[in-house]
Amino acid sequence: MLLRHWFAAFCFAACGGAALAQADYPSKPIRLVVGFAAGGISDVLARALAAKLSQNIGQQVIVDNKPGAGTTIAGDLMAKSAPDGYTLWLHDITTHAINASL
Repeated sequence: MLLRHWFAAFCFAACGGAALAQADYPSKPIRLVVGFAAGGISDVLARALAAKLSQNIGQQVIVDNKPGAGTTIAGDLMAKSAPDGYTLWLHDITTHAINASL
């Protein structure tokens, strides 16, 4: 009987914590980092994506171009950004795969 009470208390505690941890997302503008210069195909794609994403989520999406060092500058910025979902990275998979081996 005591075991059932502990189990029920554990279940209520586990379920209640998840509901309290949820917050409205997004509650502030989102930063979309692009590792290439403005005017290139990645920038055009990022701006089109940002415009559509802004319409869908009702929050501003800002395109932030960080060109240089084969997208390593943008990768460093992403590695040091807060893991809160407000900084997104649009990168080319081939460049990202090559940089890891250099």
